Amino acid sequence: MNKEFKKTRKVFLGGNANIKRISVGGDSPITIQTMWKEGIVGVKDDKEKIAQIVKEINSLQLLGCDIVRFAVPDMQSAESFIEICKASSMPLVADIHFDYRLALKCLEGPVGAIRINPGNIGSRERVEAVVNGCRDKGVPIRIGVNSGSLPQDLSKLVQEEKMSRAVALSETAAREAAVFDQLNFDQFVVSMKASSVQETIDANENFASRFDIPLHIGVTEAGPLITGVVKSTLAFSHLLNEGIGNTIRVSLSSTPENEVITGLEILRECGKREGGVKLVSCPRCGRLGFDVHAFMDRWQNKLLSMKKDITVAVMGCVVNGPGEGKHADIGIAGAGGKAIIFKKGVTVRTVDEKDADNVFEEELASL
Repeated sequence: MNKEFKKTRKVFLGGNANIKRISVGGDSPITIQTMWKEGIVGVKDDKEKIAQIVKEINSLQLLGCDIVRFAVPDMQSAESFIEICKASSMPLVADIHFDYRLALKCLEGPVGAIRINPGNIGSRERVEAVVNGCRDKGVPIRIGVNSGSLPQDLSKLVQEEKMSRAVALSETAAREAAVFDQLNFDQFVVSMKASSVQETIDANENFASRFDIPLHIGVTEAGPLITGVVKSTLAFSHLLNEGIGNTIRVSLSSTPENEVITGLEILRECGKREGGVKLVSCPRCGRLGFDVHAFMDRWQNKLLSMKKDITVAVMGCVVNGPGEGKHADIGIAGAGGKAIIFKKGVTVRTVDEKDADNVFEEELASL
């Protein structure tokens, strides 16, 4: 029997000051998020540092990122976050735990959204203060639920094996959503994250069958690059193919760039995002005549940031390069200190390997 999941409503981020307005949910494109990996204490008055942060945010945006979340653990970070928001055109999310006053402080700037975990914010009055503040400013909220913040009664049921952790996550989110509904506030997104692929799937399926609330999906603490990519791909592809998930974040013990690129590729392979540069590269072998890995390290982010709908092949040898990459709009391979540039399988330039990058760039620009 096919499962039925509700079509979600829309939630809107940004649109204030210089911030780009985007929507999440409904028929909106699935957005890609990442999280800033460094603390921002003391950044408030450092114009050079703020400019550098915004430059990196813009680079992430070119790669395909739509939203960046910042940890805001103290008041100094909140003040710095406000200044970063003022300088960025991308919606930025303040990640708040424990102290609701940090959320209220962040609302003094053009924040894109507030993320709270009601399970550790405290009393209903504090949650209500955040909701009312967001309502006044037209700022949405993400309710973040994880297994570490389950209510005591649900946690006990899980420990006694009378309820699965996935159902407990869904029920916790449902309880928090009910509070927001009682406050007549519908501009919120829910996330239920587990470190287990199956628990992540089960929790989101359970919730999506009951509510029309947009879902942010992710596998928390997914691990280092390879482990995290595998877990996220398995969970996301399953949920996205069921129509579940309105915004995603691939959580990796790696760079924000790798999180964004992984999310982008998952969306593409699931048919949820089209266009842009598609990369094809060989894994290397004993026939290696061209340093594929080094070339990809130099070119990957630049290529993925281009606004061209093309396929690029980077192959390790001239024996298989043009043949295996013949479908590519442009490709490069090499041997014996030489590199060849080919288009649709036909060699168009042969150059010394030291000139390969410059010539490749010239041919790329001509497409």
